Amino acid sequence: MRVRKFVDEGLGNSAHLVISEKDGVAALIDPLRDVDQYLDVARREGVRITHVFETHIHNDFVSGSRELAALTGARIVASSDACLEFDHHAVRDGDVLAVGDVSITVLATPGHTPEHVSYLARDMSRPAEPPVLFSGGSLLVGAVSRTDMLGHEHTTGLAHQLYQSLHEKILPLDDGVIVHPTYGAGSFCTAAAAAESTTTIGRERRSNPFLTLPDAKAFTDRILASMPSYPTYFHSMRALNRRGPRVFGDLPRLTPLSAHDVQTRQRNGDAVVDMRSVHDYARTHIRGVYNVELRPAFAAWVGWVVPFGAPVILISDTTEVHEYAVRQLIRIGYDDLRGYLEGGMSAWVRAGLPVERSTVLTMREVRQRLDRGDPLIVVDVRQAHEWAAGRMPQVELIEAGALPDADLRHLPHDRPIATHCGHGQRAATGSSVLEQRGYRNLAIITEGVDDWRKAGGPVQQGAPSDRQTAPA
Repeated sequence: MRVRKFVDEGLGNSAHLVISEKDGVAALIDPLRDVDQYLDVARREGVRITHVFETHIHNDFVSGSRELAALTGARIVASSDACLEFDHHAVRDGDVLAVGDVSITVLATPGHTPEHVSYLARDMSRPAEPPVLFSGGSLLVGAVSRTDMLGHEHTTGLAHQLYQSLHEKILPLDDGVIVHPTYGAGSFCTAAAAAESTTTIGRERRSNPFLTLPDAKAFTDRILASMPSYPTYFHSMRALNRRGPRVFGDLPRLTPLSAHDVQTRQRNGDAVVDMRSVHDYARTHIRGVYNVELRPAFAAWVGWVVPFGAPVILISDTTEVHEYAVRQLIRIGYDDLRGYLEGGMSAWVRAGLPVERSTVLTMREVRQRLDRGDPLIVVDVRQAHEWAAGRMPQVELIEAGALPDADLRHLPHDRPIATHCGHGQRAATGSSVLEQRGYRNLAIITEGVDDWRKAGGPVQQGAPSDRQTAPA
């Protein structure tokens, strides 16, 4: 048995290809939707994917199981409690399936979600080797998954279930068992996961702070205190994955659109996403676009601010980045991709269409303006735990993900407003949302709290009020 790992840094997820070398077959666990990446590796390995295992109904990405089954005929395996509405093999605690000479045992591990299962894989041709646990969203590296995905009213009950799953199903395994979680650093489904993506039962038993707590109440209290807000598109994923997402077959291709066509479509409600850098956006942009710089976290931030299901048009400097952007968008269910602005912003300007500009500020410039009595309002768009750890005094906390629906009546239109995060990317996203909501005198701060401190500014700490954070 051999395991190939596929890590998506932006979503903080890992899919795993479990290979039976002797029989030339393999199983894929928790795949993303663009499955060509797995098929390419399977071809190079000389194996055929016969099974797709789901640990639970995902809230953070669209499952690729139906896509893979349509292309390969692989059997989809999922918990019977998931009640999936498409063809699959339903399993229960204790069931055993064979993938070549790899034996896979189902462990019911509810908590992150009610239907959650983990998979314990054994190489039957090498019985002396320790088994491998694919823990999905139960046990993570140095952490556990959050339990509020189904709503706050279920959080405490699911936390108790997770505590029982860990102590009754996972921790009784031998210390040498290798653990491959689905979630890791960067995932909004986790409670502060470590950077590593693989661990062992023994290591977690010794060092995972969630496993050393004395009882279920302490465990639940710790989870409740360590869950940041999460992207709004999460609310649409569970129903989509249960129903069964659309099968593409091939990666969608974008249609080139003229500047006037983009203008008309935007007026009719299409969401225009400007993927260019903070500085390029600030220099010249179309009023009312969403600025989400293309980077590993691109999909997550589109999912924060662009309404789920909205038709999407992309703006970039080059068509070479389109495949990367499309992959990210279909992974989170943004399927209505209308096209891209042909020729980029240069074509828009040549067409004589109106543009907007934003000021870019450093923290030193911000301090100078505030010291001389400038009426500048600074809005911190980071998450609440970042704000509590260190912030500028007298700033307004409104998480970037909350801005589309936040009550902004207290935020005046007749004063300059500057947004800041740690590097400028979230600040630019937040600024673009403020522009959509009618604010015009906007600036983007491209530095963070450390730069404010270096500029001689004081730093405060403390917990925020609930009204200033993004809804979960």
